Order: sequence, then structure tokens, then C-alpha cells
Amino acid sequence: MSYRTLLTVIHQSASCKAQVSKASQLARKLDAHLDILCLGIDEVQVGYYFAGADAVLQQTSIAMAREKAEALQALAEEQAQAEAIRWSATTLVTQFGVLTDVVARAAMFADLVVLPLPQGDHGGDEAVAIIEAALFSGQSAVLLLPDAELPTEFPRRAVIGWNSGMEAMTAVRAALPALKMAGSASVAMVEPPARSLTQTGPGEALSTMLDRHGIKAEISLLVKTKPRVSDVLMEHVQDQQADLLVAGAYGHSRFREAILGGATRELIAKAKVPLLMAH
Repeated sequence: MSYRTLLTVIHQSASCKAQVSKASQLARKLDAHLDILCLGIDEVQVGYYFAGADAVLQQTSIAMAREKAEALQALAEEQAQAEAIRWSATTLVTQFGVLTDVVARAAMFADLVVLPLPQGDHGGDEAVAIIEAALFSGQSAVLLLPDAELPTEFPRRAVIGWNSGMEAMTAVRAALPALKMAGSASVAMVEPPARSLTQTGPGEALSTMLDRHGIKAEISLLVKTKPRVSDVLMEHVQDQQADLLVAGAYGHSRFREAILGGATRELIAKAKVPLLMAH
């Protein structure tokens, strides 16, 4: 397996060019095609105004969203044309309430969705909703990138947050191309049980699987010295001088839609290196 199609979803003009630049860097390294989806999100909720105003208001808000999407596409295309990659850019106008369907439809055909970590200026409800849509509804692997520039040889060293769960296993499988590029990974487990149901030691089965893919795996059993597992993992990432963290994405249902669980939100909020997740 390899990443042949990357997708990045843009909804903010301030970070548009930087987002396209980083996604292009990965596409160039992977010899992959980059799809750029520029979203104009209509945030106006009709139905709370005097009679007859709804139609006018909706037309105006949709027109504004369309202008935003077209402006984003112009910025994205300007940056993409300067990159030596294969790319395409499209615009879509959507309301926030159906954002999940729009993003999921695009993500389901991508090998990897590349987005900014939703921290600082990249945060907000829209950014988180795009991540949730790609992970849970689109069933795609998502690579979240910090503001810092990607190393030229990214990835060089990976850490896998491992708890023997299916979400973590899905993330590892989705990350195999990246893990092969790194060549080695630390399988990090925070206070795991001494033996699994198959009577193997913690992480042994995963280590064997990775070894068969040519990935040198080192098992790291971590003591929970901090209140949150996310803090322990991020400290281990720093100790390992890793530039990639692989972890399962956990969620729960809200009005029939899956949203990020608390532990996953904590990890995303504290990540300082690229974070590759899948559900």
C-alpha cells in the first residue's frame, strides 16, 4: 500500500497557502496527487427572522459563502502552481449542518487526509468538524500537521500509541507507508496488562507484524506518571525525538454523528509533532 491520493480541506484564507504548501511537500515526496477542497461554509441559520426574510437572507449568505470558496480556490491554485506536483482544486458551498456529508464524500476517496492541527488560529468548530467528518464518516486516515515546518526527511522516527484496541490497529495499518519510510517505531504502552488474551507479552504481536514489514519496533512500557495518558505519550515522543505520532481516534455518538472523544481531543490539543490518526 502507498499513499497515491492526498486530500486537504481548506476553509480559512489566513492559513490557505501554508496548508497547500505543506500538503504539496508530502505529495511531492510520495509522488502522490493532491486534491484541494475549498469550502465556503454558510454559517447563517435561517428560521429566526421576520416572515419573508428567510429567503433573502439565505440567498445573501450563500452568495457570501460562494465568494469565500472562490477566493480560497484562487489562493490555493496560486500556491499549487508553484509546486512541482500533480493537483486539482474544487470549491463547494455548504451549511455547517451538512459539513460532515460534504467532507466525508471527498475523504472516502483519499488515501490520506492532510489537515492542520486544530490549535491556535487553526482551531474552532469548523476545523474540528472537518477532522471528525474525515475520520468517522469518511473512514479515512488523517494526518494533522503543526505550524512548524516539516523536516526534509520526514518521517525519521515514529511513536505508536498502542493499547491493543481496534482503533489503534486501524491507525497502524493506515500508517504503514509512513512507518516504512521511518524504518523504526517505538510501540508505546501506558501501564498495559502483563499478558494479552493470546498470552503474549505487551506489544509482542504488533512488534512481529511490523518487523515483517521491515519496520524495527521497540516496545516501550510507560509508567503513568502524569494524570493524563496524552501527557505521558507526548513526553515519550519528546524523549524519543520522534517526528510522527500514530494513534487510534476514539469517538462517541451525538445525534447519530460520531464526534471526537475526550482522550483523543486531549491528544490533538497537546500534539507538537505530526499526528496520524484513524478510526
